[in-house]
Amino acid sequence: MKHLLSFSVHNLPSNNFTFHMRNAKTLPEFNSLRQTSRKSGIVLSPKNKRTLIGIDLFAGAGGFSQAAKNVGLKIVAAVEMCVKACETYEANLVSQNNPRLYQSDIRKLDPALLNENHFANGLECDVILGGPPCQGFSIHRLNNSGVNDPRNELVLSYFQFVRHLRPKVFLMENVPGLLWPRHELFLNKLYKQGKAAGYDLYEPVVIDARDFGVPQRRKRVFILGVRNDIKLNIEWPPSPTHGDEKARAVDDQLQPWTLAASVFSIPIPVGDENDVHMNHSIELVNAFRRTPKNGGSRNESGRTLPCHVNHNGHRDVYGRIDPAQPGPTMTTACVNPSKGRFVHPTKHHGITLRQAARFQTFPDSFVFKGGLMAGGAQVGNAVPVRLGEALLKVIADGLLTQEIQ
Repeated sequence: MKHLLSFSVHNLPSNNFTFHMRNAKTLPEFNSLRQTSRKSGIVLSPKNKRTLIGIDLFAGAGGFSQAAKNVGLKIVAAVEMCVKACETYEANLVSQNNPRLYQSDIRKLDPALLNENHFANGLECDVILGGPPCQGFSIHRLNNSGVNDPRNELVLSYFQFVRHLRPKVFLMENVPGLLWPRHELFLNKLYKQGKAAGYDLYEPVVIDARDFGVPQRRKRVFILGVRNDIKLNIEWPPSPTHGDEKARAVDDQLQPWTLAASVFSIPIPVGDENDVHMNHSIELVNAFRRTPKNGGSRNESGRTLPCHVNHNGHRDVYGRIDPAQPGPTMTTACVNPSKGRFVHPTKHHGITLRQAARFQTFPDSFVFKGGLMAGGAQVGNAVPVRLGEALLKVIADGLLTQEIQ
């Protein structure tokens, strides 16, 4: 049975649009699932499970692909336009042309080519992943400046691959700004296309990476679609595994949030090519010296730029990371202290590329190519590996379980 609901996005007061979608948590079996799976550690995958196969669109450096690999989901093809991100993906995730990496603008790539190359002879695509560029939906866009951003249409380009390849499930990641009222017509269009293509789309969910063991505050929207001939009985979104003190007082099964200290407490391996940070001017280094350690802010350093006069915003700029809290969101400028709270807790420079990657839970063996700034952009665009694992594990177990029922 499919349970549908009328949904209004996150109680935004000026938003009056509704969708009819799946809501897994209305299914009775999830009352027991939520109580047992986390407490007992039960793995829902059946014995003798087959390998699920999928595609990663807008793959970037490969955060989603790395997560998929870690949970046993085989990515057979990845699509990414950025040359330097492709260098990183190939260096870390490609072996003997597997997965096959398509360095291409997705708008110029025919989905039929992927179908022919990877799903011939009756093979079926299980999962399509992807995080279309989010700049048009960013909360930093003023007024309605992002409404007509041409990059927004890439979400619909993503769906062209879903329509053609017919995966059992697709999972899309984006920024919370996607749910703002200004993007109402765009989001309605996405859900209308999903329904017309034979997919049930779950309501968009905002997930904080902190709640799944990632050492940073990072909220992202995830949209899960399931082909309507697939009975996917899962808890969606998954229940958090971590929480703050207030949440843990309610649920004693939750682990504490992972703190930024975890990023800095383990020495970086000698010779790591990503153990690099920006070279700062003497003036800026002195400002960092004056900034209190372990969380100090710009206004305590005595550094005031003309753009900061009579302006109370951007208070995190040139601030130090507080190791006693989860870190700030790793943006595409996460190695640049002028763009946020990205100064080392105690040293007088910005965080290194490796430290930024650790905030995104990439293993130290994962090497970013293209230099410091390009690597920082790749890190900031990625889905945190640990969060990807948590989400894909639930989906993979659900797909494998429904096949034997």
